Amino acid sequence: MSAVEAKLKAYLDLVKKMKSYEEALGVLYWDLRTGAPKKGAAARSEAIGVLSAELFKLGTSDEMGALLNELNEPSVFGGLSKIHRRSLEESKKDYDRSKKIPPELYQEYVVLTSQAESVWEEAKPNNDFAAFRPYLEKIVDYTKRFVELWGYETNKYDTLLDAYEPGMTVAKLDVVFGELRAKLVPLVAAVAEKEQIETSFMYRPVSIDKQKKYSEYILKQIGYDFAAGRLDTTSHPFAAGLNPGDVRVTTRYIEDDLKYSLFSTIHEGGHALYEQNISEELLGTNLCTGTSMGIHESQSRLWENMIGRSYSFWEHQYGSLQNMLPEFADVALEQFYLAVNEVKPSLIRTESDELTYNLHIMIRYELEKQLINDQLKVADLPEVWNEKYKEYLGIVPPDDAQGVLQDVHWAGGGFGYFPSYSLGNMYAAQMMHAMKRALPEFDEYVAKGDFIPIKDWLTEKIYRHGKVLNPAEVICNVAGEDLDPSYLTAYLEAKYTEIYKL
Repeated sequence: MSAVEAKLKAYLDLVKKMKSYEEALGVLYWDLRTGAPKKGAAARSEAIGVLSAELFKLGTSDEMGALLNELNEPSVFGGLSKIHRRSLEESKKDYDRSKKIPPELYQEYVVLTSQAESVWEEAKPNNDFAAFRPYLEKIVDYTKRFVELWGYETNKYDTLLDAYEPGMTVAKLDVVFGELRAKLVPLVAAVAEKEQIETSFMYRPVSIDKQKKYSEYILKQIGYDFAAGRLDTTSHPFAAGLNPGDVRVTTRYIEDDLKYSLFSTIHEGGHALYEQNISEELLGTNLCTGTSMGIHESQSRLWENMIGRSYSFWEHQYGSLQNMLPEFADVALEQFYLAVNEVKPSLIRTESDELTYNLHIMIRYELEKQLINDQLKVADLPEVWNEKYKEYLGIVPPDDAQGVLQDVHWAGGGFGYFPSYSLGNMYAAQMMHAMKRALPEFDEYVAKGDFIPIKDWLTEKIYRHGKVLNPAEVICNVAGEDLDPSYLTAYLEAKYTEIYKL
């Protein structure tokens, strides 16, 4: 074994050890969010904090620093495989970023966010922003301290955006969101003037047991592998990708609102399909995950909305729904299709329709920018939140549970994450356009319930690559061009013009 081979092996072994810590932490987090005893939440948060600190120390250790310096020498780096080069690039970026944060500060932060998520779970149903506020204030303070340590060029928020979507900036997002807003606002207004769709039957009570069985069924239909995952219940749905052989999906059931569990399940299933189909050659590396939150969201939104809410999808699936959920036996397919695509300004982001969804994201984006740039205090969030909902959607939350407390992301410190949702919509529309061009029989496949050609194409273009390709390379690999938001507006205009006969 040469000296370079020995150093590369030492590096890969260290990364594999870190991935093992990440997997253990993933299981602890999943358990905490899906049924761990509430009395054990504080101790569990401490345990998560300790293990996270150990993981942090490994990533910023002198050993990691020395290996990165030696393997990134031009004479060495150029002779490595593409996978090893990309792995080193990711590790170097993480190392440089993390090295600026003192380990004890990071551990304090992890414990704080873990506790904050448990407090949020209590505060939301109790409409108690006051209980959550001190935790959120501390999280915002820690986040701003981290940004100062990491550094920034133009806008503090850029540093947070880059953590989730490499290369994204406030300047770019402002332009993209401006283009979206210019197209969506008049489209939403035009829809509002049309006769509203009948949806009352969607709120018929359906037992949670029945909903669970149908959620399991629909996941299998789209290709989710239950031998490599499971479905559980939580207050805020998420997917946990521990490794391609263990990707867990969670959802939430509301007895008189089938739409919530149905589409949150498909949404999280989209995330899971990505993680389950990453190439096995990336196992144990830091590339064995989605390349960015925007690309990850593209898959959840593509499966949830562009496939899962399409007419062709329900041409095949609706018979099974009526058989398994006889509460809808008297509802025609056309009625059901229109109902699941209803456009109606709503208070809750996760329950919002496909057309107004991006307005929810824009609100959070504006608030986050202000918080991080010291233009808004946490204490004023509920009031400003309500003002923006009135401005953007014409509705005002009656309480904080349906307002500022509705999302878990800030409790987990996820500032800079929300724009990924809208970026995901843009990526998804562009990917769908490219996929239909590559698979002319796409609609026929969906109408027959045959998702194998679709999943195979997505695996070849996106899934198998994990983090080997960056976001710009992924969209170029899929569509042969850079991100273009016009595909999303064209898709939405065509779909809702037909549905509402504009």
